[in-house]
Amino acid sequence: MNHSWPTPLPLIAILRGVRPEEVLAQAGALLDAGFDCIEVPTNSPEWERSVHMLVHHVGQRALVGAGTVWQPAQVQTLIEVGGRLMVTPHADAALVARARDAGLVTAIGCTTATEAFAAINAGAQALKLFPAGALGAPYVAALRSVLPAEVPLFAVGGVRPDNLGDFVRVGCDGAGLGGELYRAGQAPQLTREKAQRFVDAWRALPR
Repeated sequence: MNHSWPTPLPLIAILRGVRPEEVLAQAGALLDAGFDCIEVPTNSPEWERSVHMLVHHVGQRALVGAGTVWQPAQVQTLIEVGGRLMVTPHADAALVARARDAGLVTAIGCTTATEAFAAINAGAQALKLFPAGALGAPYVAALRSVLPAEVPLFAVGGVRPDNLGDFVRVGCDGAGLGGELYRAGQAPQLTREKAQRFVDAWRALPR
């Protein structure tokens, strides 16, 4: 298992649809459960405000940034509000280069080997394989077999506490957790309960 990811727990909480007025409560629930990496997708309401708030209030305890970043202007905004993580849905060399020049941690989206190597050559720190659940474990294993071992591979899309281990066993180093962890409008207590199940599942994996 790759240990080059910058946070102790290689699970990215994806708060798609979260609003600024609720983001701190949701982040508190995640931190209580042991999460240390939080992504606010750019298709969330006023995402830049949420990221700024998270940076200010929990930035010393968690790696905070934006996801679904696909435009240069979004990278610039992310830098301006102090985010330190950029997650993309695709392999865009220019976006990766801009983010890396600014010192951001990058998790770059890919589905194929061609996209994965384009992202690596552009300087991606980690790869985000999406949609991992639909692709299935045999596909993930085949892709992992040709990738450089030092580049962390995150499974995203369809990852649950009960199948997290399946992705790790075929070579994933972590996961990004969206709808199985958080859905817009859910109570922070539910977020904490779901987060705890993921943390428990991760800690139960053989090392």
